[in-house]
Amino acid sequence: MSETLHDPVKIGIVSISDRASTGVYEDKGLPALQDWLTRALLNPVTFEPRLIPDEQDRISATLIALVQEGCNLVLTTGGTGPALRDVTPEATLAVAHKEMPGFGEQMRQISLRFVPTAILSRQVAVVRDQSLIINLPGQPKAIAETLEGLKDATGVQLVPGIFAAVPYCIDLIGGPYLETRDEVCKAFRPKSAVRAR
Repeated sequence: MSETLHDPVKIGIVSISDRASTGVYEDKGLPALQDWLTRALLNPVTFEPRLIPDEQDRISATLIALVQEGCNLVLTTGGTGPALRDVTPEATLAVAHKEMPGFGEQMRQISLRFVPTAILSRQVAVVRDQSLIINLPGQPKAIAETLEGLKDATGVQLVPGIFAAVPYCIDLIGGPYLETRDEVCKAFRPKSAVRAR
């Protein structure tokens, strides 16, 4: 099926790190997000990348700007732990019109399969206008695990990733129709919401 049949989508990707934003070390969050989304989505995607420090007002302003620029999905990475400089959830909740707590709950369930310290993560997801904003973990491996879920050696899904619910959520808030590659992450929609091919 030709890509031109898929709705185009603009996605904001935001890496939040004092040290990476000042060049102390290379940012790995933005490449990890872009790589996974490119593999997962059939839609033509325009990415709006941002690399910013752990400053609450700056994070909130960046999220608002990306929504205003037409990003129907905004994914952040970094700044979701309990450390004093970790303010991504506060900055995200400050711009919310609706909270979507199921995303954070499921991310912690996935991460707890790997590390007991997953209970220290405070990722949140919110809706602002026609955009879904989700805080993801900071490590590239954890980003992929939470988006994709866990599969056994034969490829059978053991724990659903959060991205399976993202396309239908974006449908419900009036965004474009996202379609995924099933081998990466099978999107779930009620039968009544599936677009005829």
